[in-house]
Amino acid sequence: MPKKRSGGGLTTTQQAAKFLGVAALSGVVLAGIALPAAGALGLAAKGTVDGFDEIPANLKTPPLSQRTTILDNKGGQIATVYSRDRTVVPLKSISPYMQKAIIAIEDARFYEHGAVDLKGILRAMNRNVQSGGTAQGASTLTQQYVKNVFVEEAGDDPAKVAEATQQTLGRKVQELKYAIQVEEELGKNKILENYLNITFFGQQAYGVEAASQRYFSKSAKNLKVEEAALLAGIVQSPSRYDPVNDMQEATKRRNTVLQRMADVGDISQDEAAKAQATPIKLKVKRPQNGCITAVSGSGFFCDYVRQIVTGDPAFGKSAKDRAKLWSVGGLTIKTTLDPRSQAASNQAATSRVNKDDKIADAVVQVKPGTGQIMAMAQSRPYGLDQSKHQTVLNLSVDHKMGGSYAGFQVGSTFKPITAAAALEKGISPAQSFTSDHKISLPGESFRTCDNQPADNRPWEVSNELESEKGTFDMTSALGKSINTYFAKLEQKAGLCETLSMAKKIGYIRGNNKPLQPVASTTLGGQESTPLAMASAYAAFANRGKYCSPIAILSVTKPDGKQLAVPKSQCTQAMSEHTADTINQMLKGVVEDGTGQQAGLSDRDNAGKTGTTDERKNAWFVGYTPNLSTAVWVGSDGAQQHPMSNITIGGQYYEDVCGGCLPGPIWKTAMTGSLNASETPAFNPVDVPRAKPKEDKGRDKGRDRRKPGDDDDKPGDGSPFPGISIPPDLIGGNNGNARGQDNGETQGP
Repeated sequence: MPKKRSGGGLTTTQQAAKFLGVAALSGVVLAGIALPAAGALGLAAKGTVDGFDEIPANLKTPPLSQRTTILDNKGGQIATVYSRDRTVVPLKSISPYMQKAIIAIEDARFYEHGAVDLKGILRAMNRNVQSGGTAQGASTLTQQYVKNVFVEEAGDDPAKVAEATQQTLGRKVQELKYAIQVEEELGKNKILENYLNITFFGQQAYGVEAASQRYFSKSAKNLKVEEAALLAGIVQSPSRYDPVNDMQEATKRRNTVLQRMADVGDISQDEAAKAQATPIKLKVKRPQNGCITAVSGSGFFCDYVRQIVTGDPAFGKSAKDRAKLWSVGGLTIKTTLDPRSQAASNQAATSRVNKDDKIADAVVQVKPGTGQIMAMAQSRPYGLDQSKHQTVLNLSVDHKMGGSYAGFQVGSTFKPITAAAALEKGISPAQSFTSDHKISLPGESFRTCDNQPADNRPWEVSNELESEKGTFDMTSALGKSINTYFAKLEQKAGLCETLSMAKKIGYIRGNNKPLQPVASTTLGGQESTPLAMASAYAAFANRGKYCSPIAILSVTKPDGKQLAVPKSQCTQAMSEHTADTINQMLKGVVEDGTGQQAGLSDRDNAGKTGTTDERKNAWFVGYTPNLSTAVWVGSDGAQQHPMSNITIGGQYYEDVCGGCLPGPIWKTAMTGSLNASETPAFNPVDVPRAKPKEDKGRDKGRDRRKPGDDDDKPGDGSPFPGISIPPDLIGGNNGNARGQDNGETQGP
């Protein structure tokens, strides 16, 4: 109750104050006192804007936050992301019932008055004074639209939102000024269109199209009269009139709107009565927002796309500009993701490693010659709910793009890079080295690119088994993954040349730091990522031409204009002959070497296994001429778990190896991704071999191998029961990785 004097009534002064205060709070503002005399009467005449500043551009075409749609390379939807769930539509795509309903309940004289409804002001002031409160407001749709633009620009900043909604005379005058100019420049229909697209309708839905989809799962152009009335009624108080949470209140409000539509002649009384008697039939479509909703386990790829848009200068000069572009949204992003490859990779990633295992895996596929990322999957689902074993850590990429802090040691999957550097220097594949299972090489014999010794101490290198000794050429050393051979090959080819080749084919460290000039590089001691490895091997498949990885094909703005997107940069990293030679040698790995269990029988394919010390990481990276895939298995947490005597995906492993777990995952991903009718072949080339020498020191009587990277069956020394495997088919454990960040040694 208002404060009264002793006689029980309001004083004249109190009545005047109440009159003016209620009028201001009702949106009246009495701004006419600041306008020319003609403005106080007409408010829509051309001359009323004299003396005001120019209308801000954002009021003509407000930068409305909309949903961004991310598509695969076939045009299928991967996910939608938004800060405001909104889809802007033209007035012609909004049901006439919706247009009439919102006008009837919010501003019945919208098409009759100017920016301010003088009659409405006087009526509201009178009723508000009589009621002693703010029973009725008088803001027009145009004024409401102007306020909504300010609120939209404030975004989620509480201070800016408070400023945009403050009930002060200065704010009201500013809103009125802009409302007059908006009427002048946009016209009624455009204002109505903008209003229906900017307004909040509850349930996270902004704009009538999103609201129609949320409550009725249909487009706004198909709204029936009773549905339109329901949505129009929500606007006044989205929480109070929310039909999902309070159907009774929502129904009462809808019926009020329907009666108002009848009162102003938009529908007949009979139509109103029939609609009022119709029960509300919701068909609620729950919000599907963010990468967590991505299909086929592509949430990590979706987040990788976000990292590109918010981090690449192609999408804005500053981080703030790029963040705003992503937040405002409304983009249609067509990506490189292939739905078939993604489905196959997701199946592969989850087929042998469970989401609740302490071990995780990652699968990445890249199309040679294009740099296009075709698939990105891992065993743990994307999300923030740790109780469901979800994670947002992208195990496929470097730290800058949302990956782990350091990446993962790659073991013997690095050896083909050393081989490529050697071939480029003119070293023949027939180059052979004879060594015991353990050797010592002088550290100063490995020179940096500044011609400085990499180390002043000897480098101790060993193979895993004592039987791994004798004479090997490049082909046999790759097939059996002989550490001592590649230590000597790097020594002969040059550490600088090896590092340079790694850079040329996109080998990057997971922590985004430069490659270190250390001898153990050839054994995979410097951490990298599955994406980098898939891209590097794609250069072999593409006859030596490396193409930097890309994830986005096109970006289209809401107005149909396309933004420039980052392009793959392709360079010839090695000669075609060098790449052809590597391909032939790595074919041997999957045919009769450490990767037999991964080999594809219906097409040319090549690859390399890799493990690291204590089997903390296991890899298989392989390719056909038209697809390169990297598979990593290991620990994704702070604690690194050795993968010996361990159960993964319900399968017990005495020792995990590159061929026995990542290999079969790779085979599943490749088989599902590749088209059986497309079987391109590698370019044939003769690979010189060394003349065989008798390996007198080899243990020829051994028919059970120690677990190593060549073990193709978990928990057993032989992949084929009852068949003796020659010991010269064994790969070794890598040597001392002194000089690396964590000091670990690498395996094949």
